[in-house]
Amino acid sequence: MKIRLLSFLMVIGVLTSCNPSQPPVKALDQPIAVYDSTDRTNDFYDNEPIVDLPGSDEIEISGEVAENQSVKLSELPVRSLIVKETRIENGEIAFTGAYRYDGVSLYDILNRVKVVKKNAKEFNPIIDQYAVVYNAAGDSVVFSWGEIYYPVQPHQIIIATHVVRIVPTKSKDKWPLPASKKIIAGTDLITERNIMDPVKIVIRSLNVNYKVDRNIKLWAPELIIEGKDKQSVKLKELPSGLSAEEFDHVFYGRGMGIHGITLTKGVFLKDLFGESLKPDISLIRRGLFVITGLDGYRCSVTYSELMNRNDNAEVIIQNRGNNADGGRFSCLFMADFFSDRAIKSISEIRLVQ
Repeated sequence: MKIRLLSFLMVIGVLTSCNPSQPPVKALDQPIAVYDSTDRTNDFYDNEPIVDLPGSDEIEISGEVAENQSVKLSELPVRSLIVKETRIENGEIAFTGAYRYDGVSLYDILNRVKVVKKNAKEFNPIIDQYAVVYNAAGDSVVFSWGEIYYPVQPHQIIIATHVVRIVPTKSKDKWPLPASKKIIAGTDLITERNIMDPVKIVIRSLNVNYKVDRNIKLWAPELIIEGKDKQSVKLKELPSGLSAEEFDHVFYGRGMGIHGITLTKGVFLKDLFGESLKPDISLIRRGLFVITGLDGYRCSVTYSELMNRNDNAEVIIQNRGNNADGGRFSCLFMADFFSDRAIKSISEIRLVQ
């Protein structure tokens, strides 16, 4: 339905355009919203020219997969994101521009790739997987598998092939345009993961050693928090200075389905680290945590996913008390559709890279 509607808008744009020098642009053989120079519509994000971003049409996929392969971007659906980009300059967050990006999502790029987990015999669930995206210069950024495939709002990570400035109507600020295709992480506050010229994606699973035992009594009396330089803190209670929030949550698992509608009361997990993990470019791009339960059940979560969000869909940690099944500590990913990363009886949260 969306494709039909966009195709219809393209036809209308051709028939009614007041600026024939700016024809509608077709990217990746899929319709892109019409360039609207006269504010004929209520769409704020189509009033500037659509600019094609040069770069390779193919992305290589390797790592823990059945076979290495190349995926053509031009054969996949077009997704759009509107973003306000920022970066770290002299230790401060600096605004760099507002854009609409059109391109191909990592969700679609990896959708038909057969994953062969290196640690499948030990831990079969997919939630400890992650993807490393490399660019032509050899730089890299990391995305957890849950970040790609579990969000309530999917397709929030794309390889942008086209860009449109979002220009304020009064100030008329013309933000600088990127020079090539780039990764766009739609939910990042500091957009240092938006690197240029992506060419390769490597699929990996967490290289950690936890014994899996689903038959033990699921109750961990304390939680170990470990950040940079292996510095760790043991918690038996959540810090009293942190304000708790309450959320009603529909608890729905990918395997068992509905578990119930529950009231979750807890604090933002990122606040447990205090000032010890201030954002820097390396952490934002490649920081990766493991959250582990006493039974060895674990998941991967990126630094940006945990501590660098622009949508307030935070990871919540709660104290379930001494006697609760799955206590003492458990977490809930507010951005996730499925509850698979809602780990009970957490024994450790550790920065692994």
